[in-house]
Amino acid sequence: MSNFPQILGVYSLELDADIGSGGTQSKHRNLTYWYARQLSSSEFEVQPLNIHHVPSGVRSVLAEMDFLKQYTPEPSYYRIHTVPALDTLSRKLKMGDDAFISGDLDEAERQFIKALMIDDKNVDANYGLGEVYSEQKDFDKLKKVLDTLLGISEAFTYEHRQKFNQFGISLRKNGHYDESIRYYNKSLEIVEDDENVYFNLARVYYEKGLNDKCVSSLEQALNLNPEFIEAQKFLKYCRKPNQART
Repeated sequence: MSNFPQILGVYSLELDADIGSGGTQSKHRNLTYWYARQLSSSEFEVQPLNIHHVPSGVRSVLAEMDFLKQYTPEPSYYRIHTVPALDTLSRKLKMGDDAFISGDLDEAERQFIKALMIDDKNVDANYGLGEVYSEQKDFDKLKKVLDTLLGISEAFTYEHRQKFNQFGISLRKNGHYDESIRYYNKSLEIVEDDENVYFNLARVYYEKGLNDKCVSSLEQALNLNPEFIEAQKFLKYCRKPNQART
């Protein structure tokens, strides 16, 4: 069984930058800090740290030699700055999740917002806040969170599959059908071979009374996984006379 990915900690990257122009131009050493993970025996992933010392933003994958040549380990920085910040972020997320489960939506909102103050691109915090606004039927705030999530490709990866599923179900159950369709279609731009996304999209189309699109999505799910029992049953039901919702 593979032990990857492995968290390596914080690494620095030092590059030369030109300051000024013409005769006043000079070289300046620019030092930045990155969160590093080893994805496999030959691939490494780096993500920049934000002003709160936590990884945030676009991740980049490097070959082993490129990573080792360019990046320098910073164990003290990681221990003093990043580990405490990540612990604080983790606590805020857990408090938000616990409050949401207990039905205290106001407290859940507060904790997820506090988490986003540490990392405004944090996927779990945005998903959590989105679920809160979905439950509260606060469309304007929900739309802002959804727009944020649609701009974060990481939100649709396998790593966040549980939160992804929870949020999609919440959108549908609370009647946010158009937003749910945007959400699932964005997912299919990133992961095209997930039969469960097609199945969930079919359920939304069914709720909207779009039987043809529902059937088409179910057929796509079954093309990917012919043994998908729930999709087989749903498709059989949708093809019965007088089952289309209008």
